[in-house]
Amino acid sequence: MAPSAVEEPVAAAAAPAATSPAAVATDNRPRILVPEKVSPDGLAMLQDHCQVDIRLGLSAEELLQTIPSYNGLIVRSETKVTAAVLAAGRKLRVVARAGVGVDNIDVDAATTHGIIVVNSPAGNIRAAAEHTVALLLATARNIGRADTTMKEGKWARSSLVGVEVGGKVLGIVGLGKVGMQVARMAKGLGMRVVAYDPYASPEVARSAGVELVANTAGAPGNEKSGLDALLPQVDFLTIHTPLLATTLNLLDEAQFKAMKPAARVLNVARGGVYNEEALVNALDNGWIAGAGIDVFTSEPVKPDPEGKSWAARLAAHPKVVATPHLGASTVEAQENVSLDVCAQMRTILRGGLPTAAVNAPLILPEEYRKLQPYVRLVERMGSLYTQHFSRASRPGSLSGSRRPRRRFELVYRGELADVANTRPLFAALVKGLVSSVTDAGGRDVNIVNATLIAKEKGLAIRETHDRSEGGSGVSLRAQADDEPEASTSATPSGEEDGPALAPVDDAPAALATVAAPAAATTLPDEIIEGYVSGKSIYISRVDRFVANFVPEGTLLVLHNYDEPGKIGHVGMALGRHGINITFMHVASVDRSGAVRRRSVTTGTENEALMILGVDGPAVTPAVIDDLRESEGILDVSLVRLRPPRPCQRRLRHDAVKLDVRHQRVQRRIVLLRPDVAQDRQAQVRAVKVVRKGAQNVHLGRARLVLVERVVPNRHDHGVQAGHGGRLVRVVGRTLVGELGRHAIANDAVGLGGSSLARARGLEHGPAKVDAGHAVGDPGRGLGVDG
Repeated sequence: MAPSAVEEPVAAAAAPAATSPAAVATDNRPRILVPEKVSPDGLAMLQDHCQVDIRLGLSAEELLQTIPSYNGLIVRSETKVTAAVLAAGRKLRVVARAGVGVDNIDVDAATTHGIIVVNSPAGNIRAAAEHTVALLLATARNIGRADTTMKEGKWARSSLVGVEVGGKVLGIVGLGKVGMQVARMAKGLGMRVVAYDPYASPEVARSAGVELVANTAGAPGNEKSGLDALLPQVDFLTIHTPLLATTLNLLDEAQFKAMKPAARVLNVARGGVYNEEALVNALDNGWIAGAGIDVFTSEPVKPDPEGKSWAARLAAHPKVVATPHLGASTVEAQENVSLDVCAQMRTILRGGLPTAAVNAPLILPEEYRKLQPYVRLVERMGSLYTQHFSRASRPGSLSGSRRPRRRFELVYRGELADVANTRPLFAALVKGLVSSVTDAGGRDVNIVNATLIAKEKGLAIRETHDRSEGGSGVSLRAQADDEPEASTSATPSGEEDGPALAPVDDAPAALATVAAPAAATTLPDEIIEGYVSGKSIYISRVDRFVANFVPEGTLLVLHNYDEPGKIGHVGMALGRHGINITFMHVASVDRSGAVRRRSVTTGTENEALMILGVDGPAVTPAVIDDLRESEGILDVSLVRLRPPRPCQRRLRHDAVKLDVRHQRVQRRIVLLRPDVAQDRQAQVRAVKVVRKGAQNVHLGRARLVLVERVVPNRHDHGVQAGHGGRLVRVVGRTLVGELGRHAIANDAVGLGGSSLARARGLEHGPAKVDAGHAVGDPGRGLGVDG
């Protein structure tokens, strides 16, 4: 998403942002909801790109009612982002957790809806580790009780004797980033550190002086797990794991009984990894000596006079040093996580990829840039296949399979074969295959939910990397199923779901396989091939036919005999319905032998495909029937693909115009893509245009317009024009607009009729100079450098 042209300050984190309904109606920027306190440092970076609404203290019902109009949501630990909230967020694209843990977010539901969940795994590592050590020391020296008795006016020195931590054993469960930081700090205190983490690297642990306890569960003669082996030897225990089904109540009564009576436990991770009832019993019965707890199963912990809440009883226990979830509550940590998640939020809403997505793969920026044009290509190939091959038509015709095929193979060649992470291409294929047969209100398909949707639709997709010599490109092969089933066709409702297929056991590790059992059929594969040239995408093969066309807009694909007169008949038929042909391409049968087979319809090779780009009135079934009745036409399919992108290199007079009359800007400045940026302050002297990669800058009279803060790009040539002592700075090689009656375009510079005007820095010099009263009139003292 590109930034807006209007700058509005972000509201302070301490108060909700007030946004008028009129402003919301006219502001096309993405909207972000912030229902909890988040450091303003991160929110400030969103001010030029998004509309940030800070609404603290929303109830669950209010959140459900509010979320439908927002594109992004930033939360901490208190807001519960449930499946109902995610389902209600019809525009929601990303949920950002300003912190590490995401157990307050239904990640599975987010994945189902294609919503990216991001967090900040590194922003508060030091803060959490330091708080763990603080609780360790506080429990060792009875700091909590000492503080309480002092405030009560008591001097209970003799009853508050503690223990030293030097020489003691610290046990760590979960040797991740926080756990490793705690280990290093504990080593600095002279402690021996023993850890249990089945996924930890022995080399990394050894380098930090940490002893790893092996998981020996199930070994002959030794049924102890690594955790069971760890607990009896530790004096202090801290857990740093997420709250999962496997870590819920990780320590119960049996585990507490296995520990030393003088042992103390710490929790700065997640409430629930210790069974709170068992922990209270362990403290009451003397199974362990104390605890330092920062997180609870129910937060915030509320007073419970009746003693029914184990979280409340634990927080009030005299042997517990309790803090109200302060693990990440430092100024530095709040700034770090805010900056991190806000940067990811901005990147995702502008079409980029996150750096710490919980439910999406990590893709390097350089890989993503290489894949971008291929993503468009593969999506169009999938959509072309669904609309051309899978629509039931004449039995045996090229565009009329008896039923939609669900087994596909994507073959990557050339530079694509060396790209390890092709998840965006997998997602693009799924999107193309299902988008044309799914209702408009269906889920968007992206890298988050592509695998899930493929399984729901019963699609089996294999990805193959072909490193043999040859040009770069992509092949899509649709394979016939091995088991016959009733004849079906894709329907607009998209309810033709089949069973999900299991992955192939013998698939190579390099292949990202959803499912691809071997097909036992003699039916040939249906093939579409394409390639990328520059940033343009092309289809180079449609089954037996060699082609070369751009897959965009509305296409009519005609399967016909390759005989004289066919083009004329088709043109006349479309003309009768008032349909204009924008381009035409004839694809002949491949006679090279690459895909050499006879037609299942005619038994001959005297056939061709005619691909027509059309516009004008809608192509109705009557038009299709008229074409099919034309002599020599075997079949017709209508394919609707995404329209071509708006031109960004020339003036579109029907869409963009800057009118200057009476020395005042009478109309708003509208860029070629109104969704990218608009000036909403007409009749002003200072026009702020912030557009990354902009090549077009629209000017009025030089003395009325000041263009500021144009984001640099590789096409900048620093054109400058002065007028009457006032400076107009224009960044961008191509200038388009309208100055009075004189248009300026290409490399032209409009100088507005000044005898002092001077232009500098044009790479090739101006193609035309408009001095207001005369074009290039040297009599007005025009000076040009460059």
